[in-house]
Amino acid sequence: GAAGSIVSLADYAATWQTNNVTVTPNGTDKIGGTNNSVTLSTEGQSVTLVYVDSTQGWVNTMDSTSNVRAAAYVTATVSGACNTLTTVCTNYKLAKFVGPGTFCVSCAGNAAGSTLVDYLVVAGGGGAYGNKFHNTAGAGAGAGGLRASADTYTICGPAAPKVASPAVALTVSVSGYPITVGGGGAGGTGSPGCNPTAGSNGANTVFSSITSTGGGFGGMTAAPDNVCAGPGGSGGGKGGGGTWPGPGYGNGNTPPVTPSQGYPGGTATGPCANIGTAGGGGAMAAGASGSPSGGGAGGAGAGFPTVAVGTAGQNCGSYYYFSGGAGGSTYYNNPSPNPGGSGGLGGGGDGKAGNASPSLGENGTVNTGGGGAAPGASCTPTSFRAGGSGGSGIVIIRYKFQ
Repeated sequence: GAAGSIVSLADYAATWQTNNVTVTPNGTDKIGGTNNSVTLSTEGQSVTLVYVDSTQGWVNTMDSTSNVRAAAYVTATVSGACNTLTTVCTNYKLAKFVGPGTFCVSCAGNAAGSTLVDYLVVAGGGGAYGNKFHNTAGAGAGAGGLRASADTYTICGPAAPKVASPAVALTVSVSGYPITVGGGGAGGTGSPGCNPTAGSNGANTVFSSITSTGGGFGGMTAAPDNVCAGPGGSGGGKGGGGTWPGPGYGNGNTPPVTPSQGYPGGTATGPCANIGTAGGGGAMAAGASGSPSGGGAGGAGAGFPTVAVGTAGQNCGSYYYFSGGAGGSTYYNNPSPNPGGSGGLGGGGDGKAGNASPSLGENGTVNTGGGGAAPGASCTPTSFRAGGSGGSGIVIIRYKFQ
């Protein structure tokens, strides 16, 4: 060494913790007063050595482990009450929004790492029709629309090998992304007269350029009500006995997007007022038709593994489901066994029979986008009942952070 000479080293690839660097003094030169080698083994370290004299030799004048560099992956935070940010699978984070908030991206990553985020965007489920003592029954409401990307996992139905085609992940930039989580549609109120009220559609859920549409309300298509079910992310089912001309059920995937965000509601399959009513559509299947033996089941929702959504949704096996349609109801005098239809896996409410206790329509599960179920109907003048409300939606964002 010569007085004033400088040698600087920096961990270029941030791998010194596994690829150690050995610095050896020449001949009888010293490093920090000792004629021995030095090992650099700290990730991201940088050092500057200056040769002073023969007594101390090379002296370290600067040692940093701050490893200042732009992040290769997305860095983000979440805001809003009850919204969370958790780590899954070591290198991934899940931002879960159960209410309004903001997904704040402070670093968008780069091409060497990742600039993409996967998403699950579920709208609020629809509300079911209220019933009167008139011998008709309402149908189950449709589930909230479901839109998802899946670069590293698949979307599954309740029975293999049914798989939906996921969309591609989103590229994010440094920005705040406001999140809107749609509420479930209100169930219709019962009435002792001839005019119970219809339920309402669920509200939309929005993340960036992705909007999922609220589920359609359940219908009542027997005179004198004659109200077609609402269209939406998934459509509501057809109610009554189908005595009113026309399809009566609500269409799903309205407005249309690709891949589809949901399916239509089912139909009632006969002219009699006491026939079972139809189920609402779900994310993976249409609602089932009602029949003399019972109400139609709600359409199935979509399932995701824990690495994609954590433990949100309705658990079944190794998957968590969202956007299940609601079951249809039946009239009290419907032939035995006259059950109400079951809700679709993914938070849809179960429909009720007229002689069930309680016979109020079940609500869709909160933060699943499940549809609200229809209440059972009876000819008893005091037995008017309210329809079930839809479950609120949810937004889950998954991204690689290291």
